[in-house]
Amino acid sequence: MYPESDVWDTVPDHASLLTLDEESLEREVKSNSWVKGVRVSKNWESGIVTVEVEERRPMLDAEVGARRVILSPDGKELPGLGGVGLGRVELDRDQVGDILEFARVLSASGVKLNSVGEAGPQGIEATVEGRRVVFSGSVRQGQARALTDIMRRHPEAEIFDLRSPERVVVGGQSGGEARG
Repeated sequence: MYPESDVWDTVPDHASLLTLDEESLEREVKSNSWVKGVRVSKNWESGIVTVEVEERRPMLDAEVGARRVILSPDGKELPGLGGVGLGRVELDRDQVGDILEFARVLSASGVKLNSVGEAGPQGIEATVEGRRVVFSGSVRQGQARALTDIMRRHPEAEIFDLRSPERVVVGGQSGGEARG
């Protein structure tokens, strides 16, 4: 979503290895809402400047009140879906906060929240590392770590339920299993 040509446009005319301000270039590139991270490096031997860009990806397309909001897992509002096919979910502000906190806790455990599918009184259904997960309210770090381990140990499971505090319930296989 952040075209290479935009990076070229950011580099000042007649810049050289001596005059190129890496920090300024990084700030300029990072000002784009699609850019999550950027690293500029100079190779003095070859004379090549490398700009590495990590892009954000949308994980939530929501209707909050009368406003459409598209968010990345780090909570940054994006200008569009960027070609990602997400279904729109109707949420209130508290649910948006719960989803962003859930994404943060998962990320800290090394797991990625891919998308949010639906929300209602039964909880919020999301896709985490390509698997269905249901949660509501607060998910703690221990529960996220347990989810990571349990997902690995149960590749046949269809759904993981985090709605009970301090537990992960595995469903969609022969019998259910609860882990804490």
